[in-house]
Amino acid sequence: MRHFGQIAPEVRERLFFQEPCHFTADSSPRVLAAALGATLYSPATRQKLADDVVKQTGQGVVSMVVCLEDSIGDADVAEAEENLVRQFGILAERCPETELPLLFIRVRAPEQIPDLVRRLGASVRLLSGFVLPKFTEERGIPFLEALTEAEGASERRLFAMPVLESPELLYRESRVETLAGIFRAVDKYRDRVLALRLGVTDFCSVYGLRRAPDMTAYDVQIVASVIADVVNVLGRADGTGFTVTGPVWEYFRVQERMFKPQLRSSPFSPEAQGLRAALIEHDMDGLLREISLDRANGLQGKTCIHPSHVLPVHALSVVSHEEFSDAQDILRPELGGGGVLRSAYTNKMNEVKPHRAWAERTLQRAEVFGVTNEDIGFVELLAAGISG
Repeated sequence: MRHFGQIAPEVRERLFFQEPCHFTADSSPRVLAAALGATLYSPATRQKLADDVVKQTGQGVVSMVVCLEDSIGDADVAEAEENLVRQFGILAERCPETELPLLFIRVRAPEQIPDLVRRLGASVRLLSGFVLPKFTEERGIPFLEALTEAEGASERRLFAMPVLESPELLYRESRVETLAGIFRAVDKYRDRVLALRLGVTDFCSVYGLRRAPDMTAYDVQIVASVIADVVNVLGRADGTGFTVTGPVWEYFRVQERMFKPQLRSSPFSPEAQGLRAALIEHDMDGLLREISLDRANGLQGKTCIHPSHVLPVHALSVVSHEEFSDAQDILRPELGGGGVLRSAYTNKMNEVKPHRAWAERTLQRAEVFGVTNEDIGFVELLAAGISG
């Protein structure tokens, strides 16, 4: 699979200076963590789940989570498990050679992990891992132990994606120790932890809050403070950190707007003003702003609950030609001792030592999402993705 693989080759050639790389479920954890992109969630009760997975594959989705937790009722768990196993069997039969998205299962309890792996049988080959809810050191270790057990029994590499969403992480008096405990747990199982996911909806629920469609997670200060501390402890660029993904965007279509649209018209050509209007109408201007803020705050990828959110996340994940040029200059071998140089675009200072970690992450993103040609921006990527 590859990002923007749904777009015709001749269109990709026009858009990309460096095209996104190919990767598979067996690629290195480094590549897969960077490539997650927009991870689309679907409740395990979906009776046409197999059809949905195939459809979303054709529309550019590369990672999906089948949810047995908050998206379904407590009374529906057994039926959802049966449906999940059945749908995986259908997928395995229908797509013996087709590359499907990275598929994860969000469970409620540790014992579900080895049980589901056993019940999946041969179709476990389609599974990339499990999403672990309300993760803390105390609650998370049993999940990680169950994952290790299931991996050994199935002889299938399985990753964990813990969700950071517990009240202990939100409360000021317990946050520092909770973060320290989470780090101890995920560090112990580092080879199995693909990414850490933020459960911002759960954070908001503790205080009875819900951000409006014209606000981002970073406008809710109590949430923004948690994101900052999570990145501070768990997202460091010194080799000890993990990929931390952006929070879910809850809205599909705006009903009533209090503030002006946040999407300026200047990036859109006259021919693309219709696209801008459609993005605003479907409440995408707030999403686009939040994606930009995710990256500015050290987050990669995003949890998504609607297919329309996938393309904006991926379009804003592509590395611009300017970013790529700066990153390559900063990492030139002859500059290993440091120094300062003017950017090739002559609009900024590139300081080699302070910007090195940024440059390394940028080239990693460039590998999986590609690099645009000089005259291409996210508007052209959005338009190309929509038209297919």
